[in-house]
Amino acid sequence: MLIGEVARRSGVSARMLRHYESLGLIRPSSRTGSGYREYSGEDIRRIFHIESLRTLGLSLREIGRALDDPGFAPSALVDDLIRQTRERIAAETELLTRLRRIGAAEPADWEDVLQVVSVLHALASKSATARQRAALSSVDEVPVPVEALVEAVLSETDPHVAGALRWALARAGDGGTGTALLARGLASPVAAVRERAVRTLAAMPGDGAGARLRDALAHPDPVVRGRAALALGTQGVAEAVPTLIDMIAEGRNDTDAADALGVLASDTATADRIAAGLVERLAHAATGPPARVRLTQALADIPGTTASDALRELSHDGERAVAVTATYLLRLRGE
Repeated sequence: MLIGEVARRSGVSARMLRHYESLGLIRPSSRTGSGYREYSGEDIRRIFHIESLRTLGLSLREIGRALDDPGFAPSALVDDLIRQTRERIAAETELLTRLRRIGAAEPADWEDVLQVVSVLHALASKSATARQRAALSSVDEVPVPVEALVEAVLSETDPHVAGALRWALARAGDGGTGTALLARGLASPVAAVRERAVRTLAAMPGDGAGARLRDALAHPDPVVRGRAALALGTQGVAEAVPTLIDMIAEGRNDTDAADALGVLASDTATADRIAAGLVERLAHAATGPPARVRLTQALADIPGTTASDALRELSHDGERAVAVTATYLLRLRGE
């Protein structure tokens, strides 16, 4: 079969077939009397083998080794190809993400594009100062997509930079995109990422962030539950009461939790509910002496007769530290 027919049937151009021959990948079995290359059935099979290996990403040199070296072990080469492909996919994915973010910023001209690229690069800088400057500039100077800010804040370890990123996100007015992305962060397998997500949600304005925080009250991570409860409590959301009481009993940010209960207690009905919850937890058999003292102390800022009656009863408690604390609090209340 002559080269033109081979090219037509195989889909490999005559020019490429000559290139393969120059590299020694194929050698036509014979030539016609006029000197034209003539390919045998075995030559055609080798051409198809070459093309098949090319689809796997092998170089022509690697293909030659694979076809001609009887001791060639394909497993190591395949593993290397897998690694290279993963690296290429990661690089292309990173590029696609960067391009999408630039597009989301809706640049008017190339100057805008360059500014967005500069800020995105700075957000990934090893310098905390550069990251903080980028976060602050994203508010008024360069419109950085919310997705980039969320990714940055969820990976940020410097507290000052994280604070700047939370401020930038709160100012972004993203229409729900940021809160949705942060909610995904709550599902991260990394505890530090979950905490950053809930802390950032607590700084976000709007009903959307509040709804996500209320959902977080049922989160399996006690740190996430606690951060959500503290944020909601200071906002006057009574749903946080059970979690705040748990925090006091367990000694997790108990002072902050008691302060949040004090804010919630400005509402009379909620104050009675808080006092009843504290009393119920005090009476629980599993509540040890240190926890009972903390729960008694938490009654200090809870107004109303329910809290006063509880303190009077606790002033005669069998646990001396509880009785002394309750007596002291009654004096402070003028009772």
